[in-house]
Amino acid sequence: MEPFSCDTFVALPPATVDNRIIFGKNSDRLCDEVQEVVYFPAAVHDNLGECLKCTYIEIDQVPETYAVVLSRPAWLWGAEMGANEHGVCIGNEAVWGREEVCDEEALLGMDLVRLGLERADTAEKALNVIVDLLEKYGQGGNCTEGRMVFSYHNSFLIADRNEAWILETAGKYWAAEKVQEGVRNISNQLSITTKIAREHPDMRNYAKRKGWWDGKKEFDFAAAYSYLDTAKMMTSSGRYCEGYKLLNKHKGNVTFETMMEILRDKPSGINMEGEFLTTASMVSILPQDSSLPCVHFFTGTPDPERSVFKPFIFVPHISQLLDTSSPTFELEDLVKKKSHFKPDRRHPLYQKHQQALEVVNNNEEKAKIMLDNMRKLEKELFREMESILQNKHLDVEKIVNLFPQFLSDHMIS
Repeated sequence: MEPFSCDTFVALPPATVDNRIIFGKNSDRLCDEVQEVVYFPAAVHDNLGECLKCTYIEIDQVPETYAVVLSRPAWLWGAEMGANEHGVCIGNEAVWGREEVCDEEALLGMDLVRLGLERADTAEKALNVIVDLLEKYGQGGNCTEGRMVFSYHNSFLIADRNEAWILETAGKYWAAEKVQEGVRNISNQLSITTKIAREHPDMRNYAKRKGWWDGKKEFDFAAAYSYLDTAKMMTSSGRYCEGYKLLNKHKGNVTFETMMEILRDKPSGINMEGEFLTTASMVSILPQDSSLPCVHFFTGTPDPERSVFKPFIFVPHISQLLDTSSPTFELEDLVKKKSHFKPDRRHPLYQKHQQALEVVNNNEEKAKIMLDNMRKLEKELFREMESILQNKHLDVEKIVNLFPQFLSDHMIS
């Protein structure tokens, strides 16, 4: 098993039903890392002289940022995955290759996820935001909290109501692939080969100067910038290939529930167990009909097989997500300066989930009852969300408290 082995998926018509784009991601990280689900409203930033503090560095702020909902490791500023009020979704992956990883503190890939969501109202604009920031500030820094030092380059899957983009990076160099139909996934390897829609202007010349490409063969980004044999990429036993097989098996009938089942799949390694495990999951429904709302589901807890996907819909005056927000600490700056102090970041839902897992692990009969009840609760909510999408009726007053109310029901049951 590879550390930080995330997987991100997208399915577009005609691979899906009801003209919807379905996005999904598992975030696989250290088993004791808490992931919170947080909401930030849209904002106007009048004082543009002020800088924005990301996880490690400060960058220039922009005049306006969009409302976002994020699933993120509780110790950092950015996010593993999330969505914004315009139906843009982004998930990132750790990737490695021939280009050396920079240990110097810069923007984390997770910072770039949040920045793309806050600053772009389409998938391609989010791609523009990310590559511009990559060029200006670079990527780098420790991606874990505490003693372990771990850095990597990043790939991104960016989707909206109309299309998706795969963006893969190696230092400041990058390539992007446009996805307009069918299925696509990314894992912890470069996967863009010759289907390149956009690229860093010096990306090919740099590969040629380094001796990674002879300038004669058709340019293959993954082959040049990593050690992969791309001819065997789709026939290997790795998670990238396994993820594609699971998606492709359901091609033509992919629904949001299909995506959740893929994220719950343990034999493929998609749902990871062990020292590195699936710490949080996300699935989004992005209807191509703009009169319909996008629906985003988050677990906010480890192991999607033993978690409930809870819905979130953007409407004005959203209630704060207190039960999935981790406590904050005055020693935050000390923590980020590589202190060995590691605070308890468990939010109320996480604590409740841990208590439930103790029951599941110690009492087989109670475990079955509890898991059956969780699935019934989930199915009931799915029917409610499907009704909203089919009937085009959105009770805004009810939706304002949708996520917190469901959390309350879930935590009591």
